[in-house]
Order: sequence, then C-alpha cells, then structure tokens
Amino acid sequence: MAVGTSAGPGDPGLFTPASVTWQMHGDPMMWVAGVRALYLQALHPRAVRGVMQNSDFRRDAWGRLMRTAHFVGTTTYGTSEAAERAGARVRKIHSMLTATDPDTGERYGVDEPELLLWVHCAEIDSYLHVLRRSGFPLTDAQADRYIAEHRVSARLVGLDPHTVPASRAELAAYFEAVRPELAAGPDAHDVDDFLLRPPAHPLLVPARALLWRRVALLAYAALPPYAHELYGRPAPAPADVTRRLRVTAAVLRRIPARLRWQLPPKHILRAMARLGPQARPAPHKVRA
Repeated sequence: MAVGTSAGPGDPGLFTPASVTWQMHGDPMMWVAGVRALYLQALHPRAVRGVMQNSDFRRDAWGRLMRTAHFVGTTTYGTSEAAERAGARVRKIHSMLTATDPDTGERYGVDEPELLLWVHCAEIDSYLHVLRRSGFPLTDAQADRYIAEHRVSARLVGLDPHTVPASRAELAAYFEAVRPELAAGPDAHDVDDFLLRPPAHPLLVPARALLWRRVALLAYAALPPYAHELYGRPAPAPADVTRRLRVTAAVLRRIPARLRWQLPPKHILRAMARLGPQARPAPHKVRA
C-alpha cells in the first residue's frame, strides 16, 4: 500500500511525493547517514557475521554501500512494481545465505527476523538522526511519520510490519532492549578499519585522506555514546559534532540538486519525469 497520495499521472510508487520519506531521501546528507548505519549495524555480532561470512566486505564495502543506496532509491522513488521487485530480490538472496557462530558452531539464516529488524532500525535511526541533526527541518510528529512510513520498507525485506517500530518512542525502546546483545567484536573492528582506510589506488590516497576519512569520522562521531564506548574510540563533544554536521550539510546542500541528481542511477530524475516537476523533493514540502 502506498504512503500518501499521488502527485502526478504516473505511478507514485510505495512512498509517493506526499511522504516525509520522499523529501528526506533527496538530501545529500543521506550519504553520511548511510556510513553511520554501517558503523551501527556492525555492532550486532550475529548480523555483521552474516555480512562478513557471505561477502568480501573488505574489498567490496563501497559496492555494498552503493547497493544499499540503489535499494533505498528504488523503493523511495521507483514505481510500485520496481520497489516490489527490489524487495523480492533482497528476500531471495537473504533466504539462501547462512552464517556460523564460531563459538558455538550454530548455523543460522541471515534472514532471521531479529537480524533483519536490527539492520532496518539501524538504517532508519541513522537517516533520521543525521538529517535532523544537520538541520533538515522536521517536527517530532513528522519524524514519527517518517519512522512509521518505513514499515513499508521493512515489509519489503521480509519483516512483519506490525513488529517494526513506528515512532521515535518505539524506536528508542527497541534500541534500549537490544543493547545487551551489542558488542564490538573482530568483525566490527574490521568494518571500522575499512571505513577509515578503504583500499584505494595510490593516486587516490590523498583524496581518501582529505574527503572520505572526514566523512567516515563524521559518521562515527554521530553515533550514540554507547556505540563509541563499544568501539573504544572517543568522539568529539556533542556540540562540536552537531556543528560539523551542519557545516557539512550547508556545503553539500549548496551544490545544485539537479547536478547531484545527475549521478547514477538517477532515481529522483526518473521519478520527476514520470510524475512531473511538482514531484521534486524538497525540505519545505514536508507536510505538517
């Protein structure tokens, strides 16, 4: 079922231009939020083990980030059919993957509901936290709407929407309940090391130090305090983190949207071509 109503003659997709999600996901700070989500997701030992045992994360972490971005873009701005196909593809892949606990020898599926729920909640929390903290204008009620809207994306990856947090209070309660299960094991530290120093061509090493490392450090700094404690690396004072997020957002948001949206796979431009220019996402279009 679509969220909101159509803003044009074409298929508005599962979220539609009337949703909070439609406006938020066009913001460039979603990239910083995506890296924060990776840091947070890695703190669930069973979840991150499923990633590390089924993919060459160390060599393809950028590919994983891009695939996640493509999935988010398709489910947000694509047609309903495209979103459902993307969800079915993810569910099929997950259904074939397992991981093994090295301590107990237990073999389990990566599509266990508790693991899917952790990945989902870590993503939604990161998207919402980074964008709001960087200055994207959302009231508390609109933030709650955003979380509730993503019961749709939870369904696409195989979760029962009724088991998924639908408000800030429910999301906070979920994180409080799951915290005893979190730890920064070897896999989490591998993710941390990679995000700080991803493989790069020698000619690109200076750019990695200048640009990517700043993004990774900012995403890490935006994690909740308990995550910093688990990783064992301190973060700047919260006020400093907020200032850095807002400065970074101000720079990125000055880049013309049409220029940013030209980057592949151009989900937003295709949605505007399908629905009309009025479907252009913008913060001021978030409805009360």
